[in-house]
Amino acid sequence: MNETWHNTLTISGAQFSEGRVGTYSSLPAELVASREGTVFCDLSHEGLILAAGDDAITFLQGQLSNDVAALTESTAQWNSWSSAKGRLLATFLLWRGQQGIFLQLPRALQAAMQKRLGMFVLRAKVKLADASDEWIKIGIADRDADRLEASIRAVFGAITLLPMQSIHLPLGRIIRLSPQRFEVIASVENAANIWQKLCAIARPVGATVWDGFAIRDGIITVLPETQDAFVAQMANFDLIGGVNFKKGCYVGQEIIARTQYRGILKKRMVRVHGRSATMPKPGDNVYAPEFGDQAAGQIANVAPDADDHTAGGFDALVVAQLASIKANSLRLTSVEGESLNILPLPYDII
Repeated sequence: MNETWHNTLTISGAQFSEGRVGTYSSLPAELVASREGTVFCDLSHEGLILAAGDDAITFLQGQLSNDVAALTESTAQWNSWSSAKGRLLATFLLWRGQQGIFLQLPRALQAAMQKRLGMFVLRAKVKLADASDEWIKIGIADRDADRLEASIRAVFGAITLLPMQSIHLPLGRIIRLSPQRFEVIASVENAANIWQKLCAIARPVGATVWDGFAIRDGIITVLPETQDAFVAQMANFDLIGGVNFKKGCYVGQEIIARTQYRGILKKRMVRVHGRSATMPKPGDNVYAPEFGDQAAGQIANVAPDADDHTAGGFDALVVAQLASIKANSLRLTSVEGESLNILPLPYDII
């Protein structure tokens, strides 16, 4: 993390855990706040790869699942990089700036993915650089879209953005991720100014609260525990606009296209709610009676449920067998136990 920014967060009361802001006060209080108003979060646990050079777009077009050539400075993209077998190695938020194309992904994967991508550059005129500490990323969220827009206007003035639209302002770049979430990318100096303005109208929270909003949006983040586990469609990347089936060849494209056009998809991602004394982790298996002791799926992302956290409630994104999804029979263990109840997503999966 940028040292100057780390000091700014520390002074503001941030408590760090496992390389990211854990809380500012207490997690239960922050979960309650996320139900009742606008909250904002440092996203320094997200890394950035900057792809710059004359061939940057062409290079990424041949590697990633979405149409990078269609990316403009007023749009953003969900995108992914897969293995030759079509399995997700990383999921990205992409945007285009004056410096080049920015690829945002978990910092825990950034160095390895940058190195691996670099192996394919060969003679292309493109340079991949770590921009994680150069730019500060802040997430702003609210369950009430109108209230969120009012908070954005209070800090940045009158702007109108639809989901996955982006605008560059003097204070920094703003991306609307969904009706309930915005992200701001700014210099360290401007980020401190933005943070101060946000403190006057909203509440700072830890990264766990932001995770919960991403789960509500149905946006998967591939983590080290789930690398090489899912084809893009299993993670609903085709449903959120993260795959372009007309762009031509890219790594893993044959498997992804075959899955799409031959109707062989047997798993999808769902949002579930459960209760447990110990919250499950990404990569944990889930089960269903019709599959016995065999896993019916895998947890991708998980966070405490702001509405049910006092009872051990959690929300998760789970990639699971379609048969179990249709039967709503998912549960945490292979023996009779707590059920995982399927919750709505902003898009239809079946």
